Amino acid sequence: MIPLLAFIAYLIHLYEIVVIAAVVMSWLIGFNVINTHNPFVRSLWQFITAVTEPFLRPIRRMLPQLGGIDISPIILLLACLFLRSVVIDGWLIPLFR
Repeated sequence: MIPLLAFIAYLIHLYEIVVIAAVVMSWLIGFNVINTHNPFVRSLWQFITAVTEPFLRPIRRMLPQLGGIDISPIILLLACLFLRSVVIDGWLIPLFR
């Protein structure tokens, strides 16, 4: 049970990194630092979007419009942090006592 929970915590942490990469990549695309006409950049962007959008889209629907500021990745990162720290660590700590 403990290795499974540790693996789930690792996957959540990996997803947090992907969300941060999506935010940084969207900024780089928005400021024309990287070009989406490059096949590698386009495929990377499509992968990151396909992985993050199913969780970001419902959060965006619930949040009010903030005038071009998208805080849905912050909400998603807080949810991942909550899952990893409270739920996963909440199960692991009592098992070691």
